[in-house]
Amino acid sequence: MSDLFDQTLLADEPRSEFQRRRDRRERAQRRRRRRRRTIIAVALSLVLVVGLGVGGFVVIRPLLEGRGDREVQDFPGPGSGSVSVTIEQGATGTAMADTLVEAGVVASREAFVQAFNANPDAAQIQPGTYELLREMRATDAVGALLNPANKSELRITVPEGWRASQIFERIASVAQIPVEEVEAAAQDREAIGLPEHAAENPEGWFAATTYILEPDADATEILRAMVEQTKSTLESLGVPPEDQHEVLTRASIIEHEVNRDEDRGKVARVLENRLQNCSGDGLIGMDSTINYGVGRSGGVPERSELDNADNPYNTRIHPGLPPTPIGAPGVAAIEAVLDPPEGDWCYFVTVDLDTGETRFTADYQEHLANQELFRQWLADNPTDDTDEG
Repeated sequence: MSDLFDQTLLADEPRSEFQRRRDRRERAQRRRRRRRRTIIAVALSLVLVVGLGVGGFVVIRPLLEGRGDREVQDFPGPGSGSVSVTIEQGATGTAMADTLVEAGVVASREAFVQAFNANPDAAQIQPGTYELLREMRATDAVGALLNPANKSELRITVPEGWRASQIFERIASVAQIPVEEVEAAAQDREAIGLPEHAAENPEGWFAATTYILEPDADATEILRAMVEQTKSTLESLGVPPEDQHEVLTRASIIEHEVNRDEDRGKVARVLENRLQNCSGDGLIGMDSTINYGVGRSGGVPERSELDNADNPYNTRIHPGLPPTPIGAPGVAAIEAVLDPPEGDWCYFVTVDLDTGETRFTADYQEHLANQELFRQWLADNPTDDTDEG
């Protein structure tokens, strides 16, 4: 018990000045050691960061230099030779660049993309096939794609009223395809997209307009584009499928009977009146349909042709509309069928083939007088183009 008491008294005795100085020195030494360790750690970290930076730069420098070379890699131009290049629908500038690099038109993707981005009109580049030079400057390549003169395309125009036979010959001539091949393609209803309600004869389904197609389009592709145009027009005008054949037939007759906008609707009304009211026999009596049946595009039918019942297109003998359209109607003629003006006209005759002046009447005697005016015009202006309603 006395030993414990003595130890406690010793522990509580004041520490000597020497001990206190020694403790301070030890604490100071410990602080200096910690500072040195911190400085060394920071220095090592800096060395490591700098080393990594230098090493990284050494590693990526060749890549950066190589990338810089690609961006400026460009042909000096102007280029030579010729190559066909197809720009796909919806192609981006980068996609165009890849196509052009592969074709040898431009030197690098980067050069073309830079030129594309620098040209404010570049977004207007159209899909299609272009004839370009090889090894062009990228800026020149962008300009060439914006120039319609460099676009290689097949352009076929079908005038209003043209028959299928005329259209086939136009396709053969422009696309350099044998006409027999075009005629054979027209018989494949499914391939060219003819709807089920179309007649066996595809007449009238090859829309009258201008078509711009790929230069290598074949006969089937061309005819399908024409049928699709007709279907699109009828759909846009709200013509139900069950009425489309009849609408095209009426419109094709209008197209052959008059050529002035103000007269198309009146002929549409005459057709309706003749089918329903005028004579009660349902005869529309159109010379244009008779001419189609005998393979003629114009002129006045001869008496033997007017009396020929074997011609299914002889609407002076067979009541109702002819079996098929007699040509390719334009949009204006189709619209006239869908919305004809009110009127009681049963007769019409063009009295001046130069101006297209056409007179309409519900009175037969007045119609006979108008016919005399037409005969007088023919006497003064001999011509074979005398279609008459």
